Amino acid sequence: MIKVSESAKRRIAALMQEDGYDAMRDFVRVGVKSGGCSGLSYELKFDQTRTEGDKLFEDNDVKIVVDKKSVLYLAGTILEYSGGLNGKGFVFNNPNAQRTCGCGESFSL
Repeated sequence: MIKVSESAKRRIAALMQEDGYDAMRDFVRVGVKSGGCSGLSYELKFDQTRTEGDKLFEDNDVKIVVDKKSVLYLAGTILEYSGGLNGKGFVFNNPNAQRTCGCGESFSL
């Protein structure tokens, strides 16, 4: 469903530890909401509680939870992390997006 690159895995593990989350037990919640310059934007946060309808995926030792509304928008997405001076942070490479904005934080279908 959602793939996690090695660079994203390392950054997620570090951020989870800094924020007091346990990467073995807790997870990354990924979703889509209306907004952004292209119509839809990505949400990414750490969480400990699943709700009814959540789908749980695991890739590269990272647990990811997606609400059922967002699953179709995110199918096949690769979560990457780009650091450094010109880095963008977390980047969603979404094959379903027909158009994305310059910052990569929003898209349209």
